[in-house]
Amino acid sequence: MIDTVLEAIDDAKAEDTVTIDVTGKSSLTDHMVVTSGRSHRHVGAVADRVARALRERGFGRARVEGLRGCDWVLVDAGDVIVHIFRPEVRAFYNLEKMWAADISADT
Repeated sequence: MIDTVLEAIDDAKAEDTVTIDVTGKSSLTDHMVVTSGRSHRHVGAVADRVARALRERGFGRARVEGLRGCDWVLVDAGDVIVHIFRPEVRAFYNLEKMWAADISADT
């Protein structure tokens, strides 16, 4: 699944993609992907491409949130959660720093 997501993100020309392995840090997912789109429209297009690729490869329908504003769109595919931001919104929330911290599941 992670390979499908990363391929779709690359095909959609998203920028500054970071993959974070959160196995053992979160019970929500195994991988978190953070990437950027250049504009509201680009953020929405990247999310659409990821959701479509997952469907086409047999992973079912991912849950997508945030398409109305397209500042931050979340694609939840279960084992992989994708965060697609406009650059200034991404800088504000800085999810990479938070999730890349060394946090054990027992804490």
